[in-house]
Amino acid sequence: MDDWNLTHHTENGLLDRVRNHGIPMAEAEAMTIEFLREHCIGGISPLCGNTIGQDRRFLRRYMPELHDFFHYRSVDVTSIKQLVDRWYPDLPRATKPAGHRALDDIRGSIAELEHYREHIFRD
Repeated sequence: MDDWNLTHHTENGLLDRVRNHGIPMAEAEAMTIEFLREHCIGGISPLCGNTIGQDRRFLRRYMPELHDFFHYRSVDVTSIKQLVDRWYPDLPRATKPAGHRALDDIRGSIAELEHYREHIFRD
């Protein structure tokens, strides 16, 4: 783990939580796939979120079944943000939680996409 991740995840308590209360990775992968199967069909849903290149590399290496559950295409909200910042510089930015925890990040990415849909991708 690099210095940024070590410092950041020590400060936000994630490392302690994983070390003391963590679920084994194989079990977490199986639970995630089970949850996703209740909501979408494997191989169809793209991987979505902010700056998800590293997420996809992690999944490919450590959770290959979960990686393969997703379509090979991605919806990277950060790419949309980069375009909006350049093409619509006067548009107020979407706000996101700063905690960098999975559920908060997911909710933040959804809210950010809703912001862009409301202000940019209108009917």
